[in-house]
Amino acid sequence: MARRVSMPAADDLFRPTAGSPTSTTEPEPGPRRVRAVADDDVEVGGPKRPSGRVRHDEKMTVYVTADELVDIEHARLLLRRDHGLAVDRGRLVREALALALADLDAQGTHSALVQRLIEE
Repeated sequence: MARRVSMPAADDLFRPTAGSPTSTTEPEPGPRRVRAVADDDVEVGGPKRPSGRVRHDEKMTVYVTADELVDIEHARLLLRRDHGLAVDRGRLVREALALALADLDAQGTHSALVQRLIEE
């Protein structure tokens, strides 16, 4: 006798999750923080941290070369093999971005990011 698998209906798959806005209400915009940063300015809230393993509501597409993608994948595998850290490429990129932005906040025009962009 063949056993039939019960599959969820489309309404079950695409239902709103807890805490997500429903289709009848508009999500309230969160506070937007915009501030000018001087070279010697120190952020009041402390150093920025990457978002880590949370649900991300915003998306940004970044195009990389084949070599850059291989380098990212190599770094991901190195972190897993040598340090026991199983991270995906997105988290790796968010961490690297957080490091670059923190350096920019701390060092200003002397940051590695500014220096590399000037060299281009």
